[in-house]
Amino acid sequence: MHTPVTIIGAGLGGLTLARVLHVHGIPVTVYEAESSPSARAQGGLLDIHDYNGQLALKAAGLMDEFHAIVLEGRQAMRVLDRDGTVLFDQADDGTGGRPEVQRGDLRQVLLDSLPAGTVRWGHKVSRTRALGEGRHEVTFADGGTVVTSLLVGADGAWSRVRPLLSTATPEYVGQSVVETYLFDAGTRHPAAAKAVGGGMLIAPSPGREIFAHREKDDTLHAYVGLSEPQDWFAAIDFADAATATARIAQEFDGWAPELTALITDSDVAPVLRPLYTLPTGHRWDRVPGVTLLGDAAHLAPPNGEGANLAMLDGAELGEVLAAHPDDIETALTEYEQAMFARAAETVPEEMPGIDSAHNTAQGLIDRFTEKGQ
Repeated sequence: MHTPVTIIGAGLGGLTLARVLHVHGIPVTVYEAESSPSARAQGGLLDIHDYNGQLALKAAGLMDEFHAIVLEGRQAMRVLDRDGTVLFDQADDGTGGRPEVQRGDLRQVLLDSLPAGTVRWGHKVSRTRALGEGRHEVTFADGGTVVTSLLVGADGAWSRVRPLLSTATPEYVGQSVVETYLFDAGTRHPAAAKAVGGGMLIAPSPGREIFAHREKDDTLHAYVGLSEPQDWFAAIDFADAATATARIAQEFDGWAPELTALITDSDVAPVLRPLYTLPTGHRWDRVPGVTLLGDAAHLAPPNGEGANLAMLDGAELGEVLAAHPDDIETALTEYEQAMFARAAETVPEEMPGIDSAHNTAQGLIDRFTEKGQ
């Protein structure tokens, strides 16, 4: 008899696991802290890779739905110098293996693929505890509890499930990103829109960088990276949008105005996103009845792989559980061994680091040229 699975977290990894289990007829319930699917914005563009994220979607039987939400042309890539000089400009000819989609659209595809009631919204986990014999109790903020014989933590960087397996906690990487949005860019922000081009812009510099994507509806979504300690950011009042914007823009004094416009012309208040990581090679000894996936297991700074790895984690966990329906421990052991190896291979090579060789202009160009992005 299949054992019902309890997943904490309705992000891309948790939902992919839920979908693959559903495909195989295994009962599953997902508990999510957010109050509804639309409780908050779901982030920007994701490039879904043919060697991990798309494999997960194939396992989930959702490739047609995925292709329907792909934003054509967004695999275009350009690197600009801080003075606005175009150093690298690669068009999207439709043959790349990393088509772009909006994260929120992809999440909705996964939600729509699950039976009604699979996701229980408004269930914020306050604690988890082991009951013995592979069983665990989850306590929610409202005092409710659930007991499960298979608990999966898909609950991100600050996972409430991780302490059942590991004492590791995320550490600040020395870099934060400030997010901005420019709406109706072609009409209202033409210089910035021209600089970004049809897909992704990177303007790298030691300790300072600007990334931007052209999202759907002619929106520019920028990520302004700064290598500073957290105390430096704490001295900026992000509740005062004008003051915070001016302070961040000051760090890019002398940059081309079409680039600094991605900061100063934001149509929303700047949002601070400190970046954290778990120790490279993070792993744990097998604990009966519980495991982790995605950022809960192998959090790293943004490197283009996080969402893809989370989805592949979810798909592979679902498939090994289906392959070993009466032997959860064999399934979890097989899954974790593969997941640990995959995370260890990906993170050291891809970790961008704002001051790394990858993020010099020439280093980025070399990297994109080698990988054929």
